[in-house]
Amino acid sequence: MNDLYQSQRAMRNMRQAAMQRGVIAILDIGTSKIACLVLRFDGPGHSRENDGVGSLAGQSSFRVIGAATTRSRGVRFGEIDAMQETERAIRTAVQAAQKMANVRVDHVIASFSGANPRSYGLAGAIDLHDTVVSEHDVARVLASCDVPDIGEGREVLHAQPVNFALDHRSGMGDPRGQIGNRLACDMHLLTIDADVIHNLLYCIKRCDMELAGIASSAYTSGIASLVEDEQELGAACIDMGGGATGLSIFIKKQMIYADSVRLGGDHVTQDISKGLQVPLAVAERIKTFYGGVVATGMDDREMIEIGGETGDWEHDRRTVSRSELIGIMRPRVEEILEEVRARLDGAGFEHLPSQQIVLTGGASQIPGLDGLAPKILGNQVRIGRPLRVQGLPQAATGAAFASCVGLALFAAHPQDEWWDFEMPIDRYPARSLKRAVKWFRDNW
Repeated sequence: MNDLYQSQRAMRNMRQAAMQRGVIAILDIGTSKIACLVLRFDGPGHSRENDGVGSLAGQSSFRVIGAATTRSRGVRFGEIDAMQETERAIRTAVQAAQKMANVRVDHVIASFSGANPRSYGLAGAIDLHDTVVSEHDVARVLASCDVPDIGEGREVLHAQPVNFALDHRSGMGDPRGQIGNRLACDMHLLTIDADVIHNLLYCIKRCDMELAGIASSAYTSGIASLVEDEQELGAACIDMGGGATGLSIFIKKQMIYADSVRLGGDHVTQDISKGLQVPLAVAERIKTFYGGVVATGMDDREMIEIGGETGDWEHDRRTVSRSELIGIMRPRVEEILEEVRARLDGAGFEHLPSQQIVLTGGASQIPGLDGLAPKILGNQVRIGRPLRVQGLPQAATGAAFASCVGLALFAAHPQDEWWDFEMPIDRYPARSLKRAVKWFRDNW
């Protein structure tokens, strides 16, 4: 746990150094595409002093000066599967974006889906020595949170304070400078498989770049696709990617839950490929041009020419009705949505004051999804597009780029995490020892 604390601190310092230099690269590593943006920041990087805890206080404005996307290789379920192939794809995207930006970039912030994310809600509380809450008190209350045994081979990806309470006043974003006697804190901890992070670190090092931050693409998609009211009142963002579908739940502008379903648009393509006995590339084209999930009477009569290169004239001249295609696609899309519904139920989503659900990601573009999704997920569903970002090329403004745009926002307005504070003691996962040290520090 401590190594991770140190490595996350080192990454955060690297990010600040890159922001001071003025440029940083954003890399969204997906199963179907790898997207890279080069960001230029205006003015020097902001200092930590004016940051609000968990709020987006110290913000830097930026513009996109380079953008490139390439077909992903070597990535399955959002995780690196074949290192050399992924390395080549990352190099291709980064070099093209640097060429457009006409600048070399050494530091990169990356996001990915998959990796079996697990969410934990932690709580801690301390008595204040002085009645005014200081930076040190915030560090102490974060250190007092009981860290569960997250299991072998897991690492913490995000550890964000989501709520502070001072005496009887709860729902605070930043308690510093306020007066009270007892400070409590709720923290959201997101853990993932450690191998996924180590592979990513290794891959980016092999591309001659330094990793200056990592984020879950479920989280970054939520930042980009949920409007302010949704983030405040409670909403879920469902990022339907190629190899995985990420989900995140926000309330009071904080992410309180994230998860990932190992199903996405690629599985729909595979079903079409098997069902129509065509290569994956042909299946992808048919899905993109003619796909859908809600059939009408017209679709029986609309015939799609499959085409093919087998040389068998009969086989290559086949046609299929659009309703047959929908019949292949719909069960898989329903399966993805039902799995998402089960995860939301497990997270207690129905207890939030608002049950808004926003669908984004490349696979959310399937026609008819706006009609099918409410039947499975509940009636407050909309298809979302990411926020507009200055300098972003038109080609990168669609729902498929939600996590990429969110990652740019995350780079410019970092959320406070526990490693941003000087922890008063070394954190030990073993509770009894940590508690003893904390008790000793707090009382003597």
